[in-house]
Amino acid sequence: MCALRKDQLGTSPSEPLAAIIIGNGPSGICLSYLLSGYTPYVRSDAVHPHPLLQRKLAEAPGVSILDQDLDYLSEGLEGRCSSPVALLFDTLLRPDTDFGGDMDSVLTWTHQKERALPHVVLGRNLPGGAWHSIEGSMVTLSLGQWMGLPDLQVKDWMRKRRRGLRNSRATAGDIACYYRDYVSKKGLGHNFMSGAVVTAVEWGSPEVVNSGTQEPGPLFQVSGFLTAKDQSRRPFSLWARNVVLATGTFDSPARLGIPGELLPFVHHELSALEAATRAGTVTPASDPVLIVGAGLSAADAVLYARHYNIPVIHAFRRRVDDPGLVFSQLPKMLYPEYHKVHQMMREQSVLSPSPYAGYRSLPEHTPLLFKDDRQAVFRDPQGGHQVFGVSLVLVLIGSHPDLSFLPGAGADLATDPEQPLSAKRNPIDVDPFTYQSTHQQGLYAVGPLAGDNFVRFVQGGALAVASSLQQKETRKPP
Repeated sequence: MCALRKDQLGTSPSEPLAAIIIGNGPSGICLSYLLSGYTPYVRSDAVHPHPLLQRKLAEAPGVSILDQDLDYLSEGLEGRCSSPVALLFDTLLRPDTDFGGDMDSVLTWTHQKERALPHVVLGRNLPGGAWHSIEGSMVTLSLGQWMGLPDLQVKDWMRKRRRGLRNSRATAGDIACYYRDYVSKKGLGHNFMSGAVVTAVEWGSPEVVNSGTQEPGPLFQVSGFLTAKDQSRRPFSLWARNVVLATGTFDSPARLGIPGELLPFVHHELSALEAATRAGTVTPASDPVLIVGAGLSAADAVLYARHYNIPVIHAFRRRVDDPGLVFSQLPKMLYPEYHKVHQMMREQSVLSPSPYAGYRSLPEHTPLLFKDDRQAVFRDPQGGHQVFGVSLVLVLIGSHPDLSFLPGAGADLATDPEQPLSAKRNPIDVDPFTYQSTHQQGLYAVGPLAGDNFVRFVQGGALAVASSLQQKETRKPP
């Protein structure tokens, strides 16, 4: 899965692909599945528990969901996501999951080769994207059943591998294997180019058409290189009528922007702590590991360090009772380990001596400086300075997408072009029913780039894009 087949299109402007998908995580995999001719229909014996949706589905029996009006079908749905098509696809795949039910999907899948559109999925890692970079024993934030892709439930896949869920959740290692196996089992591998680094996406002159039935659209040229095991690089250049951004937001860790942040003992990924633990450079006898951040990545680091009895200083800017902390949004029964971290943050900050040996919480502390001699300087809530000796620093305060391959790094595509692109606060501005950029025809964005941050809901973006591309290609003159 590292090179195009000789008979694939896209190597010149005269034979462009229908689409190039940049990113091979869950969004890219799901979209490739849909573009490969796998077509969703409502089962003839299915009755959806949502009465309004059931009535709409009954109006078009035998018509694929891809060929129906997604705006009409999704109207009136409510749930844990603001995207109407994401809610629609999720409620078709998991009809009553938010009410504690386990009803089967109302969809059935038919492989119709004549509907397949030529496309390529480009990814730096193996299929599954960033999931291959996460420490394998970490459990998923979402329930295991919500991590699945169409027509292959995670629980069924794990049962065949004689694996089980942990508190209804899967490990990151299992999910990474699941996504890689999904591509293989569904016969999608020939569309995937792993080890692909995209360096430029350019568009300009309209596509030449021979009929007035379709408005001219731009052609996209996607350039980059393939990396081999021996670290050699082989350049590639592909052409397509459409490009889909599915890179996620884990490419570029957020920085504090303070002096000393580039020192070798300061890191921005949990994997640095894992490596130091394996190498024995950080042990229970070491100075504390400093973890900066109050999100789930920081909580994962705390849990990891505690598992190996490594002393921790945990610093964050917010109050421990800030309602904006992510812990307030997680049910305690489902996420006891994260609530345990929140309890540690809260109780240790007000009790002395600490009820948790080897853990110290520093709420409302702002990092000012990291020194060569492994000292970290903070401003405390009263405006004073505090200094701590540390063995390792993990700055885990979020991440940003790396869209440096786009003109202007994609800044003009955001909902508010005057503000930095952010998955949570300022995603790429897309049409809610096609996921096509409102600023550039033929350019699409799915997943976190479009504001959908959970695997459960990124699949709706794939459905919207596939429906849009199917309609475009149907109208395209021969």
